[in-house]
Amino acid sequence: MDAVRDLASKKAAVIFTRSSCCMCHSIKTLFYELGASPAIHELDHDANGREIERALRAQGYGSVPAVFIGGRYVGSAKDVISLHVDGSLKQMLMDAKAIWF
Repeated sequence: MDAVRDLASKKAAVIFTRSSCCMCHSIKTLFYELGASPAIHELDHDANGREIERALRAQGYGSVPAVFIGGRYVGSAKDVISLHVDGSLKQMLMDAKAIWF
């Protein structure tokens, strides 16, 4: 669990994904289009991926993509898309200094 917390706090935006997940790809693309350069942890390519995925589930973060902004869990794809639609995702990224506008 400490590994998730440590990784999630190393950059302003962090996304835990799987390389074969289409929603993960969509969320990564959204962040790039907003000008963010998130830390991407593809759990199926990470040596500790299974352990990290278990820790995410144990903390109640559910499945990938698991998105953290400013070290705080934001949610999964549905949550991030909702934040984007209501306009608050961009502000969250700005507040965390993941993007500058």
